[in-house]
Amino acid sequence: MLRINIICIGKIKEQYLRDAINEYSKRLSKYCNLNIIELPDKKIPDKSNISIENQIKDFESNEIISHLIKDSYNICLDLKGKEYSSENFATKISDIQTINSSITFIIGGSLGFNDDVRKICNESICFSKMTFPHQLIRVFLLEQIYRAFKINNNETYHK
Repeated sequence: MLRINIICIGKIKEQYLRDAINEYSKRLSKYCNLNIIELPDKKIPDKSNISIENQIKDFESNEIISHLIKDSYNICLDLKGKEYSSENFATKISDIQTINSSITFIIGGSLGFNDDVRKICNESICFSKMTFPHQLIRVFLLEQIYRAFKINNNETYHK
C-alpha cells in the first residue's frame, strides 16, 4: 500500500480544520497509509525584517529536511510549482506509485521555505497562484489526494 507523508510547519488551531483533516485522513485509510508530521513554526516578531524572516525560513526548512523520509518521492507545495488539474494530479500519483512506495508532500510555514527544500524535492506543485493560509492548504491537499484515489479507482465522487 502506498505511503503518503505530509510534512508541514505549524499546528492546526481551528477545530473545524482539524475535523476536516480527520475526516479525509479516515477516508484515505482505505487507499494508503497516511502519516502527517507537524513541525513547530517559529513566531515572526512584530518588528521583523528580511534578515529575521530568512533566519526563520532557514530554521523551518532545516526542520523539514531533517524529517524527510529516505527514498520517498518528495513534492513541495510552492507558488513556483506546476499546476495540475485533479485528473492530472491523479495520474501523477498513479505514475509515482508505479516507481515508488512513498510520496512526501511538503507544506512550508507562512514564509514558505528556502531553496534547499526545493533542491531536495523531485518536483514542486502549486494549487493556485492565490495566497491561502497554510492550514487550509493541508485540507486542500488531503481532499485532492482523496479525489485522486477515487479517480484512479474509477469510483464516483462529486464534481
